[in-house]
Amino acid sequence: MRFRTALLSLAFFPLLMNRAAAQAPTGKDLYDANCKKCHGVLGAPPKVMKVKFPKLVPFDAAYIAKNNQDAIVTVLTKGKGNDMKPFKDKLSPAQMASVAQYVKELATRPRS
Repeated sequence: MRFRTALLSLAFFPLLMNRAAAQAPTGKDLYDANCKKCHGVLGAPPKVMKVKFPKLVPFDAAYIAKNNQDAIVTVLTKGKGNDMKPFKDKLSPAQMASVAQYVKELATRPRS
């Protein structure tokens, strides 16, 4: 009986892992939940936020040329000055890396 239970458990383990992976938030999901308000949907800060935080820069090709993925994770981990709080207590290192990758993708998208 134990052998059968163990065998069934092993058979369903991959299904459970795939389901957990499918439910993990993507970089876009995490960006939308934590970054979009200030940095904008496509990485271009809304005018209201730009007035409130004049140092807020868009996530464009120039930003990505100066900041690689590790630099973006560092900003997420430590924050930026008094304007951006750190996310080290809110996001895991893997989640921050996912957000950083999404920010890099935003730089390649056309702006309207």
